[in-house]
Amino acid sequence: MADDISTSTSEKTGEKAGTALGAATKRGALLGAIFLMATSAIGPGFITQTTSFTAQLGAAFAFAILLSIIIDIAVQLNVWRVIGVSGMRAQDLGNKVLPGIGYVMAALVVLGGLVFNIGNVAGTSLGMDALFGLDVKIGGTISAAIAIGIFLSKKAGIAMDRLVVVLGVLMIGLTTYVAIVSGPPVGEALTQAVVPDTVDFLVITTLIGGTVGGYITYAGAHRLVDSGTTGPEQVKEVSRSSVVALLVTGVMRVVLFLAILGVVAGGVTLAADNPAADAFGHAAGEVGLRLFGMVLWAAAITSVVGASYTSVSFLVTFSPALKRRQNWLVGGFIAVSLIAFLLLNQAPTTLLILAGALNGLILPVGFGVLMWVAARRRDLLGGYRYPRWLLVIGVLAWLLTLYLGWNSLSGIADLWS
Repeated sequence: MADDISTSTSEKTGEKAGTALGAATKRGALLGAIFLMATSAIGPGFITQTTSFTAQLGAAFAFAILLSIIIDIAVQLNVWRVIGVSGMRAQDLGNKVLPGIGYVMAALVVLGGLVFNIGNVAGTSLGMDALFGLDVKIGGTISAAIAIGIFLSKKAGIAMDRLVVVLGVLMIGLTTYVAIVSGPPVGEALTQAVVPDTVDFLVITTLIGGTVGGYITYAGAHRLVDSGTTGPEQVKEVSRSSVVALLVTGVMRVVLFLAILGVVAGGVTLAADNPAADAFGHAAGEVGLRLFGMVLWAAAITSVVGASYTSVSFLVTFSPALKRRQNWLVGGFIAVSLIAFLLLNQAPTTLLILAGALNGLILPVGFGVLMWVAARRRDLLGGYRYPRWLLVIGVLAWLLTLYLGWNSLSGIADLWS
């Protein structure tokens, strides 16, 4: 009898420990989803774009920042809600809506993700250059090897979640310090955010593409599916996670813009080859340059991880064989991105800006499919009644992305020429 009680107590203790471990793993995955979206949205593309466009437009760039945040809110609230409630990834929803469209979505995201990932590898090389003075090709190779190592580890998911959280917090802290030191004209930025002197469609679309478009749209939501936090009963958890992710990205965007604006407003002309590093250097001297290297490398390596993971997540649901080899496919995706970076004779800054512009054009396709699910396919949402207010802002954001993408088409060719 005593043995039975002892066994029973041991089993209960084991069950509690297993439950606690499972809850901790789920919380870690949720936090990973939040920061995966955030770090993808504030990757090297956004840092490079923000620096280049702030130097070009000055405080007027605040309008593009504000618009990108508003569109990001409208897009991500809907994307997380539709994917989270349905429990299906975007490409699977696409094929449910119109057979074959999911494959088109996957092709567009993987293509855009590859272009963006080449830029992300380029971003790691710029970060390594600022940190250690390494040749860009050597720095990019080392960084890609680190990212591949993460996915070839036995606990790739946990490693990815922890990496993006730690580096995400580090990026925000270091950039906030530089923003304080640079002393930006906050009042002028607030005015220009509402009444800008200049409005540039290509700049706005490129920024949106670099922070919302392409694979970035689905990075956090697809990780949410992997964490098992799905279904109509999980709406509150899904909504809470998406709001936190949006707050993190919004803060980082504003802080980075103010850090660069403080330098530009002081009359400094930034170096063309690595303008962001130059801005941090002018703001905080040698320390600022090293801080920038850390910020950019952190942004880039987390974006390499996010782009590769999310792009491959668009492929693995089409075949059980692909699903079993997911981590190897992610490693291969990173390797192909590295090879392309080493072979292409384009400056890293150009690659990063071009990637944002292309992803800005991809955004309306997949997002349009998800909005159709929200509006017309309640059966795919488990009978969930989709909030009308959320649907309205989602449709308006989709129409705006169509308009911006059309107006920027003529300018994309100029980036490559």
